[in-house]
Amino acid sequence: MAYVISGDCISCGSCEGGCPVGAISQGDEHYVIDAGSCIDCGACADTCPVGAISQG
Repeated sequence: MAYVISGDCISCGSCEGGCPVGAISQGDEHYVIDAGSCIDCGACADTCPVGAISQG
């Protein structure tokens, strides 16, 4: 199951650089993860300073 970014995201961008497959991009309101590209590694969750990323 892919990781997801909640509305708690502060759009700092740290997760985007931490994704080894480039599945994260800036969305309209906050960063989003492309579920089709996500490899469920959790690297993004480890970089989020506000804990806004979890397994969906």
